[in-house]
Amino acid sequence: MNKKLIIIALGGNALLKNGQKGSIDEQNLNVRDTLKSLFPIIKEGHNLIITHGNGPQVGYILLKNDAGEQVYDIPQVPLDVAVADTQSEIGYLIQSELFSLLHQNNLEREIISTNTMVEVDVNDPAFKNPTKRVGKTYYDAVEVEKLQKEKGWIFKPETKNGRTGWRRVVPSPKPRDIISKNTINTLARSGAIVIAVGGGGVPVTIEGDTMYGAEAVIDKDLASALLAKQINADQFIILTDVPYVYLDYGTPQQQALKTMPVKEAKKYLEEGKFGEGNMAPKIQAAINFIEAGGKEVLITDLENIKKQEGTKIVNT
Repeated sequence: MNKKLIIIALGGNALLKNGQKGSIDEQNLNVRDTLKSLFPIIKEGHNLIITHGNGPQVGYILLKNDAGEQVYDIPQVPLDVAVADTQSEIGYLIQSELFSLLHQNNLEREIISTNTMVEVDVNDPAFKNPTKRVGKTYYDAVEVEKLQKEKGWIFKPETKNGRTGWRRVVPSPKPRDIISKNTINTLARSGAIVIAVGGGGVPVTIEGDTMYGAEAVIDKDLASALLAKQINADQFIILTDVPYVYLDYGTPQQQALKTMPVKEAKKYLEEGKFGEGNMAPKIQAAINFIEAGGKEVLITDLENIKKQEGTKIVNT
């Protein structure tokens, strides 16, 4: 069998499902179920890199930041440190559950979780136009005025379930380089299962010879696509909560796409056929990978990945 190098980007529902509180027990169970769905790929022995999101987990850290500062005067940790924290936490959960799954099936594979830094451009326009909502769901006007003055935070109006307030927003710059790409590549091609680029990676800027953490978050699908491009992965799989990519999703004209040439993907993306929500960044990530020479991107859910079915984005 010819081994492929496959990168699988886990969606948010692989760790937490709607309505869950986010306990470690809940996350362990979700990770276990996710890995069981991936097992047909794992047992084939392909070289494998697993990436993942971290939105809820970073949100919890930011809430703890607020509580610790208000009650115990504990200094808040910056956003880059919070991302690094969640990379270690989630990486450990995946690593431990994967160890159990392998050994229960009499398979021996090394597993390693890496704390991955990802360089962003200090001049990226995203730093002047923050859009990514993070942390506490609602702040009132008094809190917003105080935090804007004391911390320089930026807020945008937020309306949900009939309630209106303010939400903190941070930049989401494009990833420009996976700092440890060569090490990740070497480990994966040696046969180890590598967990990397968690939450899009820890955002850093480099000025001269000095690295700085950035108060930002990076889209994990874009960062995963960049890693796939930089190490010449054979296949890039994006797991989400729907079995296919749909045109006009949620409308009477909804149409599932099973195979989509990259030219069509670009056309539909420009026309806004994928909306402005969760799917558009995944399509952009797929386009980036294919245009860089990648062979195939599969976007699917946990049920369909067992059969390698879903939407395949290809070069022709």
